Amino acid sequence: MSPDFLSRMRGDWLGNIRGDLLSGLVVALALIPEAIAFSIIAGVDPKIGLYASFSIAVVTAIAGGRPGMISAATAATAVLMVTLVRDYGLQYLLATTVLAGLLQIAAGFLKLGSVMRFVSRSVMTGFVNALAILIFMAQLPELIGVPWLTYVMVAGGLAIIYLFPYVTTALPSPLVCIVVLTALALLTGMDLRTVGDMGELPDTLPMFLIPDIPLTYETLQIILPYAAAVAAVGLLESLMTAQIVDDLTDTKSDKNQECIGQGLANTATGFIGGMAGCAMIGQSMINVKSGGRGRLSCFAAGVFLLILIVVLGDIVSVIPMAALVAIMIMVSVGTFSWSSIVNLRDHPRSSSIVMLATVIMTVYTHNLAMGVLTGVLLSGIFFAGKIAQLFRVTSSLSEDGLTRTYHVEGQLFFASADDFAAAFDFNEVLERVVIDVTRAHIWDISSVAALDMAVLKFRRDGAEVEIIGLNAASETIVDRLAEHDKPGAMDRLMGH
Repeated sequence: MSPDFLSRMRGDWLGNIRGDLLSGLVVALALIPEAIAFSIIAGVDPKIGLYASFSIAVVTAIAGGRPGMISAATAATAVLMVTLVRDYGLQYLLATTVLAGLLQIAAGFLKLGSVMRFVSRSVMTGFVNALAILIFMAQLPELIGVPWLTYVMVAGGLAIIYLFPYVTTALPSPLVCIVVLTALALLTGMDLRTVGDMGELPDTLPMFLIPDIPLTYETLQIILPYAAAVAAVGLLESLMTAQIVDDLTDTKSDKNQECIGQGLANTATGFIGGMAGCAMIGQSMINVKSGGRGRLSCFAAGVFLLILIVVLGDIVSVIPMAALVAIMIMVSVGTFSWSSIVNLRDHPRSSSIVMLATVIMTVYTHNLAMGVLTGVLLSGIFFAGKIAQLFRVTSSLSEDGLTRTYHVEGQLFFASADDFAAAFDFNEVLERVVIDVTRAHIWDISSVAALDMAVLKFRRDGAEVEIIGLNAASETIVDRLAEHDKPGAMDRLMGH
């Protein structure tokens, strides 16, 4: 290992020991209710999410590419696994988690982390808003057809969460909410659903296991779509969160290494009985604001979490669900970008459409990957349309009336190829035509084909055609793809 690598690792792990340990403890406390809630969203025992949060936090701390970022079981991946668990059971969930991790490792080695630059800010905002809506919708079963005391407890929990920070920020208000509502429920004997009603909490350390599923092609057909969706959504949320932490700490992350780290974490998690997860925007914000900067903060969060659930499992089981619902509503409200609603009128119409389309598609399909894909495609279409509008062709006729020069300006590609072709007058009788592309750039096969057709049509009518001003890149693609100087070019072009 090189001295630079050792120095970087020392800085990542030991550069902020006190701050990382304290922030890790705060994050671990806040992770307990969220991990339980996400388990319930997915329809599995709380221990599945708790084991996952421990495993993912520890592994990504070691192998991830963004020090200071918190990864664990999340709502974004949990909502994707609801139907899988309902229809096929826990073992298929564990197998899906392993496969999703392997897909993410492959994405890292293929350097797909670099594709984040193609995700626009509008898509990211739509992604975050849709995630917030899905988190809130997941709470509705706990709010419909329940005793009226549940509403009182949820309202009281929200009041504690939002008002307690005005008293002190030494303790995380979600933790105070849990403690107060649990104590109130125990003292008054309220008949409320508790975490214990959702399933048995772990009292032992996680153990290695192999998912008990048939290793057949039919099994792969079942789990592959879920694994691909989990892998895609997990990487999207992780890379978006990494970008946010980059901005907050004014440091850079290794996106491709983060893909590999997330993949290793999910693969390991599936083999110890946990569900898939990814980076958490809210927890990462808590970590950074609590002073966490290094890998030790995420590692400490995972270890502290395991200690808390194994030692304090009996106490966690009596926590009323109303407290967790209040926390998840807070997470939903805090995740939603309310300013994006205000900015709908101020931002360019195309940006607002992309954001809304991302939200609508995600909520309609309950698939964050579909929403992001829709947003990215729309962004590409709008961008191509704007670039195409900057394209124009003008012309000038020589004094003798025998030579016309066409001046091409802008980007010549698939979206502007039709305008390029329509700019020429093939009915004009000329001896010579000059196509001047000094102020243009030729990008793709569509633009080369349009150039071919223009040259061949002029030659068909007896005019001599000359192309001037090709820059080096345009000349390369024209030399490689153009047909107009090859025998039978017109027949081939007209034949396609």
